[in-house]
Amino acid sequence: MTGLTLRPARPDEAALLGDLALHSKAHWGYDDDFLAIVAGELTYDPASIEARRTVVAERDGDVVGFVTLDGAPPVGEIGNLFVEPAAIGTGVGRALWDHAVDAAAALGFDTLVIESDPFAAGFYASRGAQPDGETPSGSIPGRVLPRFRYDLTGR
Repeated sequence: MTGLTLRPARPDEAALLGDLALHSKAHWGYDDDFLAIVAGELTYDPASIEARRTVVAERDGDVVGFVTLDGAPPVGEIGNLFVEPAAIGTGVGRALWDHAVDAAAALGFDTLVIESDPFAAGFYASRGAQPDGETPSGSIPGRVLPRFRYDLTGR
């Protein structure tokens, strides 16, 4: 994980983050039709970057992942956590998760909710998030996503 830097995202990186999210999603074998349907959910508004507490991970000057911490205490949400496919398994996701959890605790959150892609469910479980049912997809009628909760009060 050497050379990894976390920093607040800039509004002018909104399009870059959308591209990274789609690229990361495609890594799991989703086809072009699926990606076109979910693209709206993975498009970021420059004005929302700061409001969503977006943090990027950079390595050698390249953005290799990002996370958003949405909501207001006591319950927040990891709205997005995406890693460039080439950086998956290198600790980028873990660093972004740890940063978001620390930031949430410092801001007074008690709980984080995660609506996970099915392929990311194992990652959230490995970080200590507990399964909490399912939630409907925001893009595809009839599709459900695993939901997790992470308790910050016992830290």
